[in-house]
Amino acid sequence: MSDSRAPSLPYLNDRVVLGVILMLGFCLTAPLIDVASKLAAATIPVGQITTARFVVQGALMLPLCLLLGHGLRLPPGVVYRLVLRALFLILSTYFFVAAVKVMPIADALVIVFVEPFILLLLGKYMYGEEVGPRRLWASVVGFGGALLVIQPSLVAFGLAALYPLGTALFFAFYMLVTRSLSRQMHPVPMQFHTSLLAAAICLPVMLLGLGVEIPTISPVWPEGLEWTFLAAVGAASALSHLMISYALRFAPSATVAPLHYLEIVSAVAFGWIFFADLPNAMTFAGMAVITASGLYIFHRERVQERSARITRI
Repeated sequence: MSDSRAPSLPYLNDRVVLGVILMLGFCLTAPLIDVASKLAAATIPVGQITTARFVVQGALMLPLCLLLGHGLRLPPGVVYRLVLRALFLILSTYFFVAAVKVMPIADALVIVFVEPFILLLLGKYMYGEEVGPRRLWASVVGFGGALLVIQPSLVAFGLAALYPLGTALFFAFYMLVTRSLSRQMHPVPMQFHTSLLAAAICLPVMLLGLGVEIPTISPVWPEGLEWTFLAAVGAASALSHLMISYALRFAPSATVAPLHYLEIVSAVAFGWIFFADLPNAMTFAGMAVITASGLYIFHRERVQERSARITRI
């Protein structure tokens, strides 16, 4: 008598399904950081929004860290990398808030999605990781897609159209440091300590801004909904980063990473809902090129991993 049950598939277990769900949650939640930042940036300096993100995020992560039983003591030898991680995240956040202050969210986010290509190139030329010509060419094509968005944006928004490239570059460095730290730290205390250090770096800069007239760092006293916008930046950051951290713990990166491109869809939707912004045809073309290039790189990485496993066997 044959067994009528379907064979179990390792990639359809409960942990992987949960990882996929969390990644989808990240794609829906992360653009809310951008929405709250853009709403706040109408009246609040970019540096103050950046600082508020880390202050609120750290305040939310501390009780969660303690509730989950994670000690606040740091493993040996991680402080330097945590400071670097915090600094890269500050710069990445600052550039993106400065971009969405004047640009549509979707346009800025599409340019930021060159980050996987930058990460691939950094891995090859800084760490000697093996990267084949197909993935290199896919990266070149992906950068070409970014240019489709940047070129008309430069005309419309000036040098602010280049700010998302700064975000992509510093976020790529942030990911490299995160990859190193993830071997020694759980995501929750890692996020808490990163937020704490980032706030410790940003707050003195804000105090400096009290005595100088630099529009981007001279703080103002928020009023009314401005408090809500600033709190939402930190809350959405804490929630979205927890989701993606746990998604990558529950499911292989090759499974969940391609889903990241769905963030572009939600960014377009939120940009239209909150600001009546819709990308033009050139931006949509850039989206398509960057997404196709990124997905091809993920595909080639899976092929390489599969070949390596077969070789070891």
